[in-house]
Amino acid sequence: MVKDLGLDYEKIDACPNDCMLIRNEHKADEYGHVCGASRYIKYPKADSEVECSKKAHRVSAKTLRHFPLIPKLKRLFMCSKTAETLRWHDVERSKDGKLRHPADAQAWKDFDSFHLNFARDSRNLRLGLASDGFNPFRTMRISHSTWLVILMVYNLPPWMCMKPEYCMLSLLIPRPRSPVNDIDIYLQPLIEKLNVLWESGVETYDASRNQTFQMRAALLWTISDFPAYAMLSGWSSKGKLACPYCNYGTNSRYLKHSRKMCYMDHHVFLPMDHPWRSNKRSFNGKTEFKPPPPLLKGTDVLNDLQIINNVFGKKRKRTNDGPWKKKSIFFELPYLQHNSLCHNLDVMHIEKNIVDNVIGTLLDIPGKTKDHVNARYNLKEMGIRKNLQPKDTKDGKRTKHAKACFSMANGEKSVFCGVLKTTKLPDGSASNISRCVQLDERKLSGYKTHDAHFMLHYLLPIPIKSIFPGHVAIPLIRLSSFFRRLSQNVITLEDLNCLEIDIRETLNQLERFFPPTFFDIMIHLPIHLANEVRLGGLVQNRWMYPPERYMCTLKSYVRNKNHPEGSIAEAYLVEECLTLCSRYLHGGVQTRFNRRPRNNDECGYDTQTFSLFPKRCFPLGAKKSDPIVLDGKSLCQAHAYVLNNCDEVQEYIREHEVEVNNHRRGSRWSKAKNHSQNFSQWFETRVLHEDVSDLIKHLSIGPNSIAKRYYGYLINGYRFHTRQRDAKRKTQNSGVTLDALTTSFASSKDKNLVDENLTYYGRIIDIVELDYYGHFKVLLFKCDWYEVEEDIYGLTYVYFNKKYYQRRKEFEGKRHVRIFMQEVLKKERR
Repeated sequence: MVKDLGLDYEKIDACPNDCMLIRNEHKADEYGHVCGASRYIKYPKADSEVECSKKAHRVSAKTLRHFPLIPKLKRLFMCSKTAETLRWHDVERSKDGKLRHPADAQAWKDFDSFHLNFARDSRNLRLGLASDGFNPFRTMRISHSTWLVILMVYNLPPWMCMKPEYCMLSLLIPRPRSPVNDIDIYLQPLIEKLNVLWESGVETYDASRNQTFQMRAALLWTISDFPAYAMLSGWSSKGKLACPYCNYGTNSRYLKHSRKMCYMDHHVFLPMDHPWRSNKRSFNGKTEFKPPPPLLKGTDVLNDLQIINNVFGKKRKRTNDGPWKKKSIFFELPYLQHNSLCHNLDVMHIEKNIVDNVIGTLLDIPGKTKDHVNARYNLKEMGIRKNLQPKDTKDGKRTKHAKACFSMANGEKSVFCGVLKTTKLPDGSASNISRCVQLDERKLSGYKTHDAHFMLHYLLPIPIKSIFPGHVAIPLIRLSSFFRRLSQNVITLEDLNCLEIDIRETLNQLERFFPPTFFDIMIHLPIHLANEVRLGGLVQNRWMYPPERYMCTLKSYVRNKNHPEGSIAEAYLVEECLTLCSRYLHGGVQTRFNRRPRNNDECGYDTQTFSLFPKRCFPLGAKKSDPIVLDGKSLCQAHAYVLNNCDEVQEYIREHEVEVNNHRRGSRWSKAKNHSQNFSQWFETRVLHEDVSDLIKHLSIGPNSIAKRYYGYLINGYRFHTRQRDAKRKTQNSGVTLDALTTSFASSKDKNLVDENLTYYGRIIDIVELDYYGHFKVLLFKCDWYEVEEDIYGLTYVYFNKKYYQRRKEFEGKRHVRIFMQEVLKKERR
């Protein structure tokens, strides 16, 4: 029954030298017809022959496990709810010009305009392919690399398309080493199915419409790290032409003393009239007036590949000396040459490599710094930055190396590491990065890719701004800002144009002080990322975080370490079967689709009576609350806040404002003060004898002076703690920010009211639940609000010693956004 649903996989023997798959007409062959190697493992003969009536079982040297694609796609339409979501990109997607989904991007639109027949039916599937290798044994002591190929369906909404439930394992490529360029051999079964899905399609039952249709599918692009980029595309990611976007126009230079390539001269991407193009002294000693290198289109690539003769296998003769190492098997898909974006650069690994370079160089970590002795001799060979070139002493026995502008003294390194060591981050944002900081050795080690992502976006600008001079700090902070803005959940084309300009200028600024060894290919690639977002959409749908997490799940499936791929394949089928069945279970049965999250915030009482109240909330802690008695002033402030922020009361607020302005003499200041102080009492009298809802009447009476105090609360999936509770924890969940439209006067003598959108920054000192005499409850945050200042770097500084409203503390409780604050340790440069 399970196999009838397509829950099965196919074992295909492969040549040990990766030159062919032994299948179809060669299925019964013992030896490969390309290299002549046996498909079976050859064991040494025993000293004495033992007669055996049974034929010995022969073990294949390599076995590809292929999970058929077509049954997987058909199963998506078997469930009515899933089938409906596959049309989300056409029916429910917001079409306001902003990028939220791959369908908003240019590559999807170009594909639709070029293949009109395919685009007519929104149920036709757009797929993405991710590939990477991993060690299934969870230990680096064993050298082992299992490669997999995963497919994602981009018809789904953005919050579903990268979820593990919809990541489809297609191929498990056998051990023990990476297939490198021979991966095309193992992709053959998948490409054949993709061609069937494109050319004729397959008849599929759509449960949401109770009808059958001819389902077709197309591959939009691939996702991989940069070494795998070369494996999938065929363009070499090493050497002087390592950049696939700059292609034949890549600006590179071989550094003789470091024995590596560097990729500089980014002023070629600046406008033609930019003054930096003629600035010899600050850059490479040359003027640059060439235009940016043009992008290669798919048709241009095919023309280049006409002379490439694909020969696979370990024993092949390498005859291709250019950047193309093979003609990728993906060009067997007839539509791929017209795709605007075929292969994606992985932002996740780019960020990790940038953080490694920046931290290693700034902290001068041995083995990781890019400012070493050989780097200084490279400067001498290139004839640039004479002040940093090595100089011999008078006696000729030693060589002096001047201190660079980005070099730090030991005290400054301690400050840099101290900021990261004392960092307390909000729950769920990142791991405990402070564990990666070694204060005694003044270095960072052991951080993962997501740690690097968070440090680059939020943490590194803080110590950099405090320690380095402006010409060093500004480009590094701009680099951080670029990746932070690039990773937004919603982005506009105008934002992308600004980002493209910013990264071009930023990389040129970095060239002015970092040594050439700093600029490896991963430092160069960000200059193309904004254009990739324009073509493919948000980076969240095209980076390697979801596939990497999925590989971690596959590692947990390994039970038999002698056959890791077999363990993964069998466990995957069981998991896929459970996922299929769970789609048909009612909501009362817990499945992976309705499993409660860790921060489960379902309430025990109805909180949706008024628009003011949070829809989901739940108290934290073993001792969840303490009773408190509010004084008269605090009670009035809390009740006033509830009334002013409740949509159902806005009509009465406007009525009272009109009444005060029409019947009272005095300044606008005094009228506004009168309205603020007397509205609560007027509102109670106003609705007392009116035919209004009971809830409005209960609201007008006001809350009980006896309230509840909490020390932690879950609201809308986020944890909020009081400052007292935060002090005992490794995380920081007491920081909040609030955007508010504030009506105020510049001074007591000012007669003109001013409406201004202000952003307040504060910390929660109390969480109070008001009780409206058993009819309903309102949760409020009591906060200390601080004065803030935005510096020239775009960083927001919060002054804890300067509070707003020194004489009173407001109650705030709606539309809070959780933030984290990091103390800045200042250290003057010597």
